Amino acid sequence: MDTRTHNLLHEPVMVEEVLDYLCPQPGQIILDGTVGNGGHASRIMNKISPGGLLIGMDKDREILQIAKQYLSERECPFKLYHADYSDVDEVLRQAGVDMVHGVLLDLGASSLQFDQAERGFSFSKEGPLDMRMDRSRAGTAQDLIQRLSEKKLEELLRRYGEERWSRRIARAIRKEAEEAGITSTKQLAAVIERVVPRGKSKIHPATRVFQALRIAVNKEMEVLEVFLDKIHHYMIMGARIVIISFHSLEDRIVKNTFVERANQKIFKILTKKPVTPGVVEIERNVRCRSAKLRSAERI
Repeated sequence: MDTRTHNLLHEPVMVEEVLDYLCPQPGQIILDGTVGNGGHASRIMNKISPGGLLIGMDKDREILQIAKQYLSERECPFKLYHADYSDVDEVLRQAGVDMVHGVLLDLGASSLQFDQAERGFSFSKEGPLDMRMDRSRAGTAQDLIQRLSEKKLEELLRRYGEERWSRRIARAIRKEAEEAGITSTKQLAAVIERVVPRGKSKIHPATRVFQALRIAVNKEMEVLEVFLDKIHHYMIMGARIVIISFHSLEDRIVKNTFVERANQKIFKILTKKPVTPGVVEIERNVRCRSAKLRSAERI
């Protein structure tokens, strides 16, 4: 794959900041729990050569194939696994690795997933209501909408989308689902637009709803908590962990876990406040505007 084409597919967020905090060195073993199409991983591999190993995981099999092709152009050895990062213990066992020198998580959906209409992540593209990062598993966004009661749907939108119009939207979705069925992204977006006052907000009224459904479909909060409960056991003394989040709930989970581990004398927090992208990067890649980076060191 041409490097320029690859960069257009998905530009990794805060690359220099990731490298500064992760501080990868030659000969180290680095775990990228959300390798995506290899944007961060390729830069890390440049730093850990010679003698290093990059272990990459991703729940999206299609994107993992892109990463495999792209990273094959590097001289550094790597091992890729189709797995959720909450299964880190099993992946490291398969890789024959006991401990790692660094860990990276770049949370949320990737630009590739948003840009593929058939994946159903975007309300601006007509496609099925899927939203699964791992399409080998059951349970789409459409299934979720059909299954949940109005009350449960309202709770989901309020919790994961922090949506102020959650009750009104849940009622409208439930009504449309029962009367006509909701099967596509544009259809769902239209239902939301009909009942949410637009006001002066620049954010599309469907933004938070799609976010909430995606988080629920992929159990993003639950797997993050499982991962954070495990990962320090596999970090060598001095190993660093870097996590980029795009949602206040994710960031809160990461922050609270880092504080808890610091109180237990397991981590030293390296970022007192989250690191955010600069103006230039946001202008180049508007999707990174909500990104927050936190880092800690194993002590």
